[in-house]
Amino acid sequence: MAATFSHHSVGLYSWGSDASSFTIRLGNLSMRFLSRHLGVKTALFRKEFHTSIQHKLHLIQGSISYSADSTSVNDALKICQDSSTESALILIRHGESLWNEKNLFTGCVDVPLTKRGVEEAIEAGKRISYIPVDVIFTSALIRAQMTAMLAMTQHHQKKVPIIIHNESEQAKTWTQVCSEKTKKQSIPVITAWQLNERMYGELQGLNKQETAERYGQEKVHGWRRSYDIPPPSGESLEMCSQRAVAYFMEHIEPQLKAGKHVMVAAHGNSLRSIIMYLERLTSQEVINLELSTGIPLLYIYKGGKFICRGSPVGTTEVGVYAYTKSLADYRQHLDEMAH
Repeated sequence: MAATFSHHSVGLYSWGSDASSFTIRLGNLSMRFLSRHLGVKTALFRKEFHTSIQHKLHLIQGSISYSADSTSVNDALKICQDSSTESALILIRHGESLWNEKNLFTGCVDVPLTKRGVEEAIEAGKRISYIPVDVIFTSALIRAQMTAMLAMTQHHQKKVPIIIHNESEQAKTWTQVCSEKTKKQSIPVITAWQLNERMYGELQGLNKQETAERYGQEKVHGWRRSYDIPPPSGESLEMCSQRAVAYFMEHIEPQLKAGKHVMVAAHGNSLRSIIMYLERLTSQEVINLELSTGIPLLYIYKGGKFICRGSPVGTTEVGVYAYTKSLADYRQHLDEMAH
């Protein structure tokens, strides 16, 4: 089967009069498939298109010109899907923790949220309550997990976040959900130590101001704000970035490519590392990046690129959710279900 890609006006899809050719038009992209032999492949192509692609295609901005020979219908369909897939990525730094409140170096010490942190998580949930979420990733630390769970209590899709326990075969067996209906009303929550805050080593539990007075302001500033200088027995931002970004690329990005909408609840430095990757920041730019507790950031993944949309302002401002047609449609769907 030969596939020819050329420029055409906006259209939809059509079969040739003799059923030996098929054309898909998406925005300025047109794809015409010519079958050298009538029969099974053409029939399979009709079926596969209607069942797998018809409801997933979106208009593609811009134009493409490409010619190739292909023996697989799936290859051509994958080009369509990869070009048009649009996913939401929500990043949230956890709400204020008890050690944030006390101005202590926290790192990988596992402490919960303050009352203010709980309120920040709930407010974050209100801001993203109309943005779809299919899967949640959090660090292994309770403050990030609390933030994700509290945020989802505000979501209009009313699905229940459930932590997935894969630490042992027994854990998998004992925590399985046996009802298919309940599964559809749930959101898997995957925890990963790779998304933890950077480990501050000998500084963990120390007061930040007292540490500066003890070691000197300049040295402590270097430990906290440089890219490649670790604190004593701890991690530098560069070291934290290596584990966090590797995990994002291996486990989270494939979900986005598959069209899943993802929330990541984590920490200042693990999220700075991920944003450095998403926005291709330099080591100097990332050390100046500040992330507030409990403020969600929205990215749109489309065509292999991440587009930053900033932080949703609030549930009363409908316009902030209409970043894309699919998000606008999703909000309308939720509103219709509510009424």
